[in-house]
Amino acid sequence: MNDLTPQFNERGVGKLPGHLGLVFTEVSALEVRGELAVLPHTMAPNGFLHAGSVVTLADTACGYGCVANLPKDATGFTTIELKSNHLGTALEGTIDCVAKPAHIGRTTQVWDAVVTHRDTGKTIALFRCTQMVLYRKQ
Repeated sequence: MNDLTPQFNERGVGKLPGHLGLVFTEVSALEVRGELAVLPHTMAPNGFLHAGSVVTLADTACGYGCVANLPKDATGFTTIELKSNHLGTALEGTIDCVAKPAHIGRTTQVWDAVVTHRDTGKTIALFRCTQMVLYRKQ
């Protein structure tokens, strides 16, 4: 855990990341690591891990990475596109996410994330998102 990580975990309290139980173990400009325990509230009605739970973990990891890379004069960001390929699922255990930047620009960032099952090492999803960096009008 680095110096930024506790403040990012605190950001999620009372919001969707906190509600789902996302925990981030590393947040830096070059890599974000997070995890999610597979529990009843993360499941779909069919009994498998809900795709939305997986996307929330990956999108939040990428978003926290974007924040760690915002230019000094930026006021925030918004996700403008995301894509996920779901290659597996989980019934129990913990899923892990590693997000890394593919492009860090002044107006956009592109992040890739891989979500895996901790116990089996099986890839659950591949994820890519593009964020637009926001600036306040002068």
